[in-house]
Amino acid sequence: MEKGTLVEFRVQSDRRLGIVDRPDGKTRWFVVDERGQSHSLAPRQITYTVTGQTYKQTEIKDFLVAVQSYIEDPSSLEIAWELLIEDGETVTPSQMAKILFSETAPCHCYAAHYLLSEDKLYFKQKGDGYEPRSATQVAERKHQIEVETQKAKGQQEFLTRIEQALQGKTVEWQKQDRQRLEALEKYATLLADIVKAGISYENLARAYPPPTPVIETMTMLGRSATPQAAFQLLIDLGWWTTHENLFLRRSSISVQFPQKVLEVAQERFNNPPTDSDSNRLDLTHLKVYTIDDESTTEIDDGLSWELLPDGQERLWVHIADPTRLLLPEDELDLEARKRGSTVYLPTGMIPMFPEVLATGPMSLVQGKLCYALSFGVILDDGGAVIDYCIHPGLIKPTYRLTYEDVDEMLELGVEAESELQAIANWSQKRKAWRYAQGAISINMPEAMIKVKDDEINIDILEDSLSRQLVAEMMILAGEVAARYGQTHNIPLPFRGQPQPELPPDEELLLLPPGFVRSCAMRRCMPKSEMSITPVRHAGLGLDTYTQATSPIRRYSDLLTHFQLKAHLRGDGLPFTAEQLKEVMMTVLTTTQELTMVERQTNRYYALEYLRRHPEEVWNVVVLMWLREDSNLALILLEDLGLQLPMSFRRTVSLGEHLLVKVSLADPQKDIIQFQEVMYQQN
Repeated sequence: MEKGTLVEFRVQSDRRLGIVDRPDGKTRWFVVDERGQSHSLAPRQITYTVTGQTYKQTEIKDFLVAVQSYIEDPSSLEIAWELLIEDGETVTPSQMAKILFSETAPCHCYAAHYLLSEDKLYFKQKGDGYEPRSATQVAERKHQIEVETQKAKGQQEFLTRIEQALQGKTVEWQKQDRQRLEALEKYATLLADIVKAGISYENLARAYPPPTPVIETMTMLGRSATPQAAFQLLIDLGWWTTHENLFLRRSSISVQFPQKVLEVAQERFNNPPTDSDSNRLDLTHLKVYTIDDESTTEIDDGLSWELLPDGQERLWVHIADPTRLLLPEDELDLEARKRGSTVYLPTGMIPMFPEVLATGPMSLVQGKLCYALSFGVILDDGGAVIDYCIHPGLIKPTYRLTYEDVDEMLELGVEAESELQAIANWSQKRKAWRYAQGAISINMPEAMIKVKDDEINIDILEDSLSRQLVAEMMILAGEVAARYGQTHNIPLPFRGQPQPELPPDEELLLLPPGFVRSCAMRRCMPKSEMSITPVRHAGLGLDTYTQATSPIRRYSDLLTHFQLKAHLRGDGLPFTAEQLKEVMMTVLTTTQELTMVERQTNRYYALEYLRRHPEEVWNVVVLMWLREDSNLALILLEDLGLQLPMSFRRTVSLGEHLLVKVSLADPQKDIIQFQEVMYQQN
């Protein structure tokens, strides 16, 4: 090339003009651009050569000014395309200059080159020329450009709303916004996998690369596309709370009911179906006690005591009868089956049935006429069942009591409530009878965690007389229901537990008494199991047992009610043995997931509670070794009922009591570390 030749080249994506100065070796050239900067270029880097004359570096600016007026209106290319499309011939920049400007001076030819090289719609480069696209291709390109334009516009509008939300302003999110935010939600919930599987952040990112919408959103905002960053962004936007339950979001648990289910529930509330149990037993003359926690809204059991003419005493366990409001396989039943049970979280509950029914006509409400499945039981002096009956019943709950109310009444020996005292006496006999049959008692403190308005409270669930009373009566009703099913060959969701292989007495005696021994026994207890035929429940000391006392809150109990009530009416069973087994397996899978979410959520808030009390000194006892070779043990925080791991720097013994403080608590990463303190601090 001749010195002074004007050429076009690119520095990255920046279009530049420069003057050829001198050779650089055999194949390259030094070119000086309009800014006076020198570049060493290979021939392939030169994108256009201005022919016809040579230039000085100072003349580049004037050349660009002359070109500018010709490239301001790129729409002129459309006219040229319409002229050329019929023949479909390739056109050079010089030929295009003739068409567009009727001139072929260097500035006109370069202007034509500029327009053609920038054009993405009408022409495509082919060698040194440009070929007109077909009409179909142009139409497709126009549509694509419109889509991209709208997308860019939508992104900018979304970004504007994001920035407003980050400033604390009220934002009306659009449908497209929600799709982007939901993509962020889905990606942020991967943090739950870190806790569940112990995956490192680095491995998580490799295993689950961010999807395109997440990358786009986070890049627009200048944030990294990681689950942690997505989680924080959703908090900053007010879309999530600081303690968003990722375990719940990662699960299949439905927080809201489908609209159709809510409509059916409201219809059943407004127009209850005709009661199919025409033989209901009127038990409204009985005094009925419902005993629950103060916060309980789904009241599904009540207790009565009756003195019979022959001097015998009959205990009544009344269980709420939700099946009168639904049928197997209807919308309400299928939704309850899908949910498996009511979910109890520190932040509140997620019910199995819509609230309009669960806390209303399904519950045993004080002072109202209520439908129940009533179990009448006569025990012998030792606590064994000698007679029982099961009836669809009508009751009118007399007292709505809390466990604390009952404990106080029993402690004071209130004469007016002799029926309650009688029930308590029978519950103690019943408990003694079960232990004589081999029932196993494992007493470990249980933490009850409640969160309200971001305040976390942890109380120990006391094994009080009132709770023992209710527990024994529920177990009694479960035994009676199972006996009835066994006697009449009714497939039920029977529950059992294999006989555990407990440590020998001499081995247990070597362990400190109390919680350490209970913990050692608990490790030996096999998991409970479900079966459509009766099996022994070793832990309860019963030859046959099923759960029947929480049909508003446990779907397996609802199945028991469906089967029992159909048999009591003389109808065919709604579920065959095989159908029942299939439904049970589905429900079991669901309830296992619910249990895991409940456990993970409780642990999260336990760690958050400890994080908020870094200076508190806790009394703990060493329960068991998790890894004795590395001094990792399970400890019990006695004031809270929490069992957590602790790594010791010295040798400790099982049952040893000591004082600890929290050194690190990160609930989001599921990390808890303690340090021992040698004295109680003021």
